[in-house]
Amino acid sequence: MNYAKYIDHTLLKPESTREQIDNIIKEAKEYGFKSICVNPTHVKYSAEQLKGSDVLVCTVIGFPLGATTTETKVFETKNAIDNGASEIDMVINVGALKDKRYDDVKNDIQEVVNAANGKTVKVIIETVLLTDDEKVKASELAKEAGAHFVKTSTGFAGGGATPEDVKLMKDTVGDDLEVKASGGVRNLEDFNKMIDAGATRIGASAGVQIIKGLESDSDY
Repeated sequence: MNYAKYIDHTLLKPESTREQIDNIIKEAKEYGFKSICVNPTHVKYSAEQLKGSDVLVCTVIGFPLGATTTETKVFETKNAIDNGASEIDMVINVGALKDKRYDDVKNDIQEVVNAANGKTVKVIIETVLLTDDEKVKASELAKEAGAHFVKTSTGFAGGGATPEDVKLMKDTVGDDLEVKASGGVRNLEDFNKMIDAGATRIGASAGVQIIKGLESDSDY
């Protein structure tokens, strides 16, 4: 198993500089991460720098609140793909979910999936803001809308991934979708807990530390 390919090496802070982007690109190439996950403004540059490597460019849509219109999310998605993004992590309309406006939530996801035109779409449900019933419903809607992953968190709402949430989401979507754990995964112990709970992708800024932890483990 290539553990590095489980990791989206992430830098989403608003103050991120070009020098910091260059650094995560370098690390992603060195360690062989699945992708770097950056804000849309960095997608074109990152794609140019990663040309010829097998590291993908992942970006975020409707981030971090999920409260932009569907039309805006669709434009963002198309623009990101035109600029070289291979994977799209979109934030759901959390308020609509809490209103039980499930058709609106599903349509929001579905339109992004359509705009992504076959590219991988991960749906961020922002678990810290949801009840367990809402987490289940959001995961079901992502599945119905044709997404590829459900993702726990943005990391910007005061909480991150937990093994319990990952398991709940995986139990809900079964083999049809994968689960990405994101937010607060900072070391090998956190990584292993998420994988054991059913995650097949980890969003983390601590990718290097995680891999170094694995390298010192005899099972790696």
